[in-house]
Amino acid sequence: MNHKTSIINGRECFLSDAINPKYILIQTLGNHERGIFDRTAELITETCGIPFVLAAFQVFDWDLDLTPWHDDAINRKPEVGTKTGDTLSYVTASLLPVLEADYGKLPVILGGYSLGGLFALWSSMQTDRFSAVAAASPSLWIKDWLDYAKAHPVKAGKVYLSLGDQEEHVKNRSIARVGDSVRGEYELLQAQLGRGNCTLVWNPGGHFQDGEKRLASAFSWCIEALEGK
Repeated sequence: MNHKTSIINGRECFLSDAINPKYILIQTLGNHERGIFDRTAELITETCGIPFVLAAFQVFDWDLDLTPWHDDAINRKPEVGTKTGDTLSYVTASLLPVLEADYGKLPVILGGYSLGGLFALWSSMQTDRFSAVAAASPSLWIKDWLDYAKAHPVKAGKVYLSLGDQEEHVKNRSIARVGDSVRGEYELLQAQLGRGNCTLVWNPGGHFQDGEKRLASAFSWCIEALEGK
């Protein structure tokens, strides 16, 4: 894999690509993810062996850029929920055209970890631009998520969900609802897409561990699902 960094329309982007990629993978890039980006790409390569390009774009504010609406129980910033549409527009109108100019119009997989996974799922409900969604430990504790998801089916054809088996066992009741929300989302996806087009994987441990491994597994499953494996 070749690794490089560039600025695309005002945001720093990390790129890792193979020769003649078959898929474009896009993920969010928080400051805490910079040190593990290359390892994520390596793990995907080791798992599925299918050439791809992985592009990670800079997230300026983890909460504002990725949270689709305000949840006062989790975050009291009043501006939360006002920037997520701009983030999606950046992906579809700025980042993807550059990637497609370099690599061609390939199937696109949008993914992320934590709030990045929430953003990926929400984005797939707004546009059919993504062939698959890789949502690793997505932050589906956000209030009214399942009501929103019922009214806004995903437009992607394949969806991967995962969660750590300890993530719902926390003292904060709002965060603890993530388990029921993920289970409910999986039920919706099975009804919307069919059982073979979605999956829910339970990983050992809590939220803050093995992020690169969980995200790599999510992307790898999406690639293999699109390959028909």
